[in-house]
Amino acid sequence: MLDIKHLGPEVCEIVRESSRFIKSEYNKLSHNDIQFKDRNELLSYVDIETEEFLISKLSALIPSSNFLAEESSPSLTEQTDEILWIIDPLDGTTNYIHQIPTFSISVALMMNKKIIMGIVYELMQDEMFYAREGANSMLNDKEIRVSSNNEMQHALIGTGFPIKDFEIKESYVRIFSELLEKTRGLRRIGSAAVDLAYVACGRFDAFFEYNLNPWDVAAGSFIVKQAGGKVSDFSGGPDYLFGKQMLATSSSIYDELLKEIIALK
Repeated sequence: MLDIKHLGPEVCEIVRESSRFIKSEYNKLSHNDIQFKDRNELLSYVDIETEEFLISKLSALIPSSNFLAEESSPSLTEQTDEILWIIDPLDGTTNYIHQIPTFSISVALMMNKKIIMGIVYELMQDEMFYAREGANSMLNDKEIRVSSNNEMQHALIGTGFPIKDFEIKESYVRIFSELLEKTRGLRRIGSAAVDLAYVACGRFDAFFEYNLNPWDVAAGSFIVKQAGGKVSDFSGGPDYLFGKQMLATSSSIYDELLKEIIALK
């Protein structure tokens, strides 16, 4: 049986240790360091080496564990491993390459197909968001909760734009346009993990996005839930890890926002 209460601080320290390499390479990348995985999906040696470091250190913590990691094992099939780490070594690679200082490391621990721990570390703000099963979400050792706002007109919402699957752009634009008129505003930060962390601590009232992968959202969605929020796919169902669509909100506006999305998607 895993002792996640004591395991958590060790994982946070591994994440913090891995961040030092990312910070050391900031501003050093050249055009020759950038690879293209797919249209508008960028990759650098920083992503690869950070992931290798995380896998090495986390394997030592739990030798029997397996990995679903963006760069080295990006299989999107439903996972059956008893203990599985889900890792994004650098969520917000495009921001990082363009020297926009919002990017994060995302690490989640899944046991028997259930997330039991999540960490999102926003490097440049030195903000460690953390949650474990049976406890409230934390930000740098202080408890956090989702927003208590219950009015859509006062809601600030995070989102992400379609970057390669443009078949869904009309659906996205319909949702975006409607929410633009009915809320305080929308923000596109460039790291889904950070967006979710901001929902968890109440900076955003909600977040929605298409075309997400498990490593983008596994940790952040768990942190939202442990902070009192709700997470679903765009139909209100539970297929948000592998279903490539996510809605994460405070409990106060979830029903209203989901109703809007269902009507417009």
